[in-house]
Amino acid sequence: MDKAARKRIKYKLLKNFVVVLLHTASWTPRKVWLALCGSLGQVAWALFGSQRALTEEHLTLAYGSEKSAGEIRKLARQVFRGLGRNAGWVLRNARSSRERFEKESIRHGEHYADEAFKSGRGVIFLTAHLGPFECLAHEFALRGYQPFIVGTRLKDPVLNDMLTASREKFGAVSIERGKETYRTMKHLRSGGSMAILIDQDTVVKSVFVDFFGKSCATPVGATLIALKTGAAVIPVFSHLNSDGFLEINYYPEVRLERTGNEEEDLVVNTQILTTIIENEIRKHPEQWVWLHKRWKTRPVTNDEFTTDAPA
Repeated sequence: MDKAARKRIKYKLLKNFVVVLLHTASWTPRKVWLALCGSLGQVAWALFGSQRALTEEHLTLAYGSEKSAGEIRKLARQVFRGLGRNAGWVLRNARSSRERFEKESIRHGEHYADEAFKSGRGVIFLTAHLGPFECLAHEFALRGYQPFIVGTRLKDPVLNDMLTASREKFGAVSIERGKETYRTMKHLRSGGSMAILIDQDTVVKSVFVDFFGKSCATPVGATLIALKTGAAVIPVFSHLNSDGFLEINYYPEVRLERTGNEEEDLVVNTQILTTIIENEIRKHPEQWVWLHKRWKTRPVTNDEFTTDAPA
């Protein structure tokens, strides 16, 4: 059997597994389902040593001067449990009704987004891979913000279609990262909104800024689009509470620096946005994706600028 055939079988099995999970999640009581998913996360922590080591390595980079090795190991275990619970919430919500989504989520500071949206300038929702972040597509759509959701396409087209369908369930529009830039900016200039994540090292135009005390390549997309369109930047993050309810927190509009030097503005403002993300992660470190190689790309020039950061 050739490699392509093995890959097709792998993705077919994965798709069937996801379908079973979606069906099971839709009828299982919330607390029972999230407890089960959290336990599966703990099992993953025990079984996948390389991923456990990677998580502990990244937590040490971030918290090495603040926490002991024992504390970091304990936090790493909590991260796997958090990943399980967050994934479980997303799966359960994929087929839920608007009424159940509203019933099982709470929000704070939504007036910041309402005011920015009503201004007609367009809104860029700055968020991160924190908590059940996929559910923010539903949140923005249900609140009438007409959101474009910018994300990376999955390798398997079937799974990608399933993810896209989930994101667009209540009216959001999925936009592949790095594509349809003109359409996105036109949408913002007409008063629409977009959601974007800049907390991963990806193959896009990036600058090096400080994140948990370490220099790391960070996408400039949010800064660049905000400066070019004049759209309001509203930070918004999600996390799961201990009772299994989704909590969504909106924050005041970010005031960006405009010096007239585009390259300097990209660095300064991307740092501002990254600091906001770091501050939120510090509130719920067990719910961020520490498996991602956030500090993989290293500076190659003295000005610490890169346009081809690897994934």
